[in-house]
Amino acid sequence: MEGSEERTAVGDPSVLDDAGRALFRLGRMFDRQRVRKVLARGSERSVELSRIFAVQAVEAGLAEPGDEVTVGAVAERLGIDQSTASRLVAETIREGYLSRAASEADGRRIRLELTEAGRKLAGDARRYQRSVFEDLTRDWPAHEREEFARLLAKFADSVARSGALVPPS
Repeated sequence: MEGSEERTAVGDPSVLDDAGRALFRLGRMFDRQRVRKVLARGSERSVELSRIFAVQAVEAGLAEPGDEVTVGAVAERLGIDQSTASRLVAETIREGYLSRAASEADGRRIRLELTEAGRKLAGDARRYQRSVFEDLTRDWPAHEREEFARLLAKFADSVARSGALVPPS
């Protein structure tokens, strides 16, 4: 118990209150409609945010050599249950961003691949996300931008590993 208190202790506890409020403000500010509009500019159709999440989950898995991305991997990466991931993947395939292929490791399994449209969507999303970060931190010193980027990614990984944004009771 003492170790966890040490780990979470900060000089000014109000900083943590400010961070919690900031997190919720950010959630409201990153408007889904704006993201969809920006990403649809290069396309003739609007893109559901969930499709972007699915494509990015597959793309992240493909970055790991020898890994095959399955519906289960998408569920794990997005922190959703298997049946929800299955529906999301089916919709994303129907819209042409993903395709199914037989696993090279186990013919009974299905692996997911990005289509050309999926690779384009992933690239567009990555460029948009980076441009938002760069724009919002443009006046920051480079070392602060890099440190914040590293800590923000670490924070997002912690949220993903926790499986929820609600603290245990």
